[in-house]
Amino acid sequence: MVNQFSTEIWPLAVYFGMVILLVITMLVLSWLLGQRRREAATNDPFESGIVSVGNSQVRISVEFYLVAIFFVIFDLETVFIFAWAIAFFELGWEGYLAMLVFIAILALVLIYEWRSGALDWGNKTRVGLDRAQAREKARKTAEEKS
Repeated sequence: MVNQFSTEIWPLAVYFGMVILLVITMLVLSWLLGQRRREAATNDPFESGIVSVGNSQVRISVEFYLVAIFFVIFDLETVFIFAWAIAFFELGWEGYLAMLVFIAILALVLIYEWRSGALDWGNKTRVGLDRAQAREKARKTAEEKS
C-alpha cells in the first residue's frame, strides 16, 4: 500500500520541487541582475504615461456605487436570458412562460428603483422619506414633552 502510494505521488512531488526551484531561481536572478540606481523620479506614481497630480483619495458619490451595483445586477440577468435563448427550443412553452415571468419581475424591480429615486444622480428624494422624517420629528417632539 505504501509503495503504491509513493509511486503515484512522486511525479507530483518532482513537479512541486521544480516549481519551487524555478521560483527561487527567478527571484535570485532578478535580485542579482536588477537595477540598483535610484533617481528622483523612481518613486513617483506613474499611470499610463501621465504623472498624477493631486490627492488620490478622491471622494466619489455613493450614487455612483449604487448605480454600478444596479448595473452589475441587471447585467448578470442578461446571462440568464442568453442561456434561455440558447436552449429556447428545448425548453418549449414552459421555458418561454418562465422567462416572461423573470423579465416581468426584472421590469417591476427596475420601475421600483426608478420611482424610488435610486437611479437619480442628483439630490435624493426617496419615496417614503418624508413620512420617515415626519415620524422621526414626531418621536423627538414626544420625547421632549415627556
